[in-house]
Amino acid sequence: MTLTVIGPEAEARLDWSALTEALTAGHSLPVAEVTDGFLYRGSDTVLNRAAWIDGLGIAVKTATIFPGNTARGRASVDGGVMLYDDAEGHPVALLDFKLVTKWKTAGDSLLSALRLAPPNVETILIVGAGTVAASLIEAYGAGFPDARFEVWNRTRARAEPLAGPRVRIVDDLPAACARADIIATATMATAPVIEGAWLTPGTHLDLIGAYRPDMREVDDATLRRARVFVDSRKTTMGHIGEIEIPLQAGVLSPEDILADFYDLPSGRFARQGPEEITLAKNGGGAHLDLMTARYILDAVRG
Repeated sequence: MTLTVIGPEAEARLDWSALTEALTAGHSLPVAEVTDGFLYRGSDTVLNRAAWIDGLGIAVKTATIFPGNTARGRASVDGGVMLYDDAEGHPVALLDFKLVTKWKTAGDSLLSALRLAPPNVETILIVGAGTVAASLIEAYGAGFPDARFEVWNRTRARAEPLAGPRVRIVDDLPAACARADIIATATMATAPVIEGAWLTPGTHLDLIGAYRPDMREVDDATLRRARVFVDSRKTTMGHIGEIEIPLQAGVLSPEDILADFYDLPSGRFARQGPEEITLAKNGGGAHLDLMTARYILDAVRG
C-alpha cells in the first residue's frame, strides 16, 4: 500500500470556503472518538491527540509546544500528523504538521465566525502577532472579503510585518476592542488580556490561544456578557482553562455552553440577534485535525 506524503506545496490546492464545508460535513457523521494526552516540562508541552470517526478514518497528531523557541528564532510549535484508513487501519497519508495545523486552526475559527459574527463585518481585530495571526488574516480575509484588519501585540515591532493594505497595527487595545466586529485572540497568555468592559454589543470573539488548564485570554466579565460556544465540549470542558477555570469558579455552568459544532445540523450553533455578544472557544481537537487532513488529502488527489 502506498503512503501519500503531503507537504506544504499542497497549500496551492486548498480553499478556505471548501474547508469550512468539509468541517460542517464532518460534524454530520457519527460523533468522533477522541483522546488527548499531555506531557509537561515547565512551560513546554507535548500534546498527543487521536481521533476516529466512523466512515472517515483515524488521525494521530503529535504536537510539541516550546514557547521558549521564539526567543531563539525557531518555531514554537512542531510535530506530525498521520492519517489511517477507516476500514483496515493501514497508514494512508503522512501530512505536514504545520499545513494541517494552520488550516485546522484558522478554519475552525472561520467556521465559528461565519455562524456567529454580526451582519456586515467591517473591522476584525487580531490580538497577537505570531504564526496563527497571519493565518487568521488569510482565512477571515476569504470569509469576510470587505473587512479591514487591526492587529495588536504587546510588542509592536513583532506585529509590524503583518501590516498591509487591509491591515494596520494598533496600540490602544481597549479602543480597538470597542470598534471591532470580530475579535480573535491568538496569544500565549496565562492571564486575561481582554476585559468584558471593553466590548461593544454585537461583537463576536474567537478565542484560540489558551490550550492548557492554566491559560486564559479573557476575563470573567467577558464570559458573563457573552453567549458561549465551543468547537467541542469533549475537548474544551475539563481540559482548557478558558472554560474550566470559570466552570470551577461558578462563573459558568455547563448549561452556559450553548452549542458545539455537532449542533451545526440542528441550527443551535448560531447568533440570535444583532446586539448580542458571542464567544467561541477554539479547542482544536484531533477530530478537527482528522477532518482537515482528510480534506487536504482529497484536495491533493483531486
